[in-house]
Amino acid sequence: MTDLKALLASNMKVYRGALGLSQAKLAELVNTAANYIALIETGKRFPSPQMLERIADALGVDTTQLFSKKPEEEEFVMAFCEHLVSDIEQVIANRLKELKSNKDHFIEETCPSIASPE
Repeated sequence: MTDLKALLASNMKVYRGALGLSQAKLAELVNTAANYIALIETGKRFPSPQMLERIADALGVDTTQLFSKKPEEEEFVMAFCEHLVSDIEQVIANRLKELKSNKDHFIEETCPSIASPE
């Protein structure tokens, strides 16, 4: 694997991971096959300039960052944190719905007069 292929492979994995994207999802975003993304990330294929631009856009980075010897840590951390916050918000929203449902069910079972006053 050449140095450029190795840098690209490593950086794609880092940025894709920071966004919580699977290879299949990234492939969908850039309109290619998931196995092609896997080939790039293992250094077996090198994408065209147009595909590099699409990959960079999908990952939210500049094309040059795909070849950086050290991915931009601040951007990586920000992307990871945004993904993490989104996951946490979803977990909280789901838990609140569950708690409300449990509360409503409890009231219906234990205090029918409160649940449906006549």
